[in-house]
Amino acid sequence: MLLIRCPYCEEDRPEIEFSYGGEAHIARPLNPDELSDEQWAEYLFIRSNRRGLHHERWLHAHGCARFFNALRDTVSDKFEMTYKMGEPRAQVKK
Repeated sequence: MLLIRCPYCEEDRPEIEFSYGGEAHIARPLNPDELSDEQWAEYLFIRSNRRGLHHERWLHAHGCARFFNALRDTVSDKFEMTYKMGEPRAQVKK
């Protein structure tokens, strides 16, 4: 069973309590009305989808019901770290 650490509850909980929320740290455009259809589509749908370490957003749906960010390796499925929303983007170790 995969355990995920909720940074708010400060506990490792089973993955079944969580829901994936997509790539983390994607800023909403300041003036969406000024974007072309192609630019808006890129903001909505285009993600990096890299192999390896990836910044993601997760929801502790069956716990505190709060979103948080995680740095997860998409190859091993290992969570390197989790951190609260609003905290700086986690640095990837090379």
